Amino acid sequence: MITIINYGLGNLKSIENALKYLGEKVKITEKPEEIKKAEKIILIGVGNFGEAIKNLKKKRLHSLIKEAISEGKPFLGICLGMQILFEESQESPGIKGLNILKGKVFKFKKVKTPQIGWNQIKIQRKTRILKGIKDKSFVYFMHSFYVKPLDRKIMVAVTNYGKDYCSAIELKNTFGVQFHPEKSGKIGLQILKNFIEL
Repeated sequence: MITIINYGLGNLKSIENALKYLGEKVKITEKPEEIKKAEKIILIGVGNFGEAIKNLKKKRLHSLIKEAISEGKPFLGICLGMQILFEESQESPGIKGLNILKGKVFKFKKVKTPQIGWNQIKIQRKTRILKGIKDKSFVYFMHSFYVKPLDRKIMVAVTNYGKDYCSAIELKNTFGVQFHPEKSGKIGLQILKNFIEL
């Protein structure tokens, strides 16, 4: 069973359909008691960093995410769902992220934003979340901001869009991808399958 957190941002139906296609049981919820019981958690988001943090706090879910990660539950943040794991973002000055990972979120400069469409991931090291994925595979992106982790060792993939930036992270039971695996065809399904099989 994978629990998808519903906090008012992101296309939850697409990720639900992708997981069900892989034969996984899925629960979409905003109820704290159900999230506490979750075996694995996915947080997907499209939208504003500050609004995401505001919604999570309003629904009393921000502390549950920290708790779940500290307990060792596999956690996957997708797009904005990865960004809010960090300390802060240029998108929403003065609003603190979940501060689970050290680093900040920056806006792309000198390139058209948002980046929408297919781009390559350059795999940096062997990793559980990217198991079976070939280097320079194409996946689907839709974003204007990117994360810059303080600890570069957690970066497991980078992508070039005007510059090389972090497009996937892995630290123990915490995983994050800037792209949308649920919209990335066979490559995306393999990444979700890897998460299911953790």
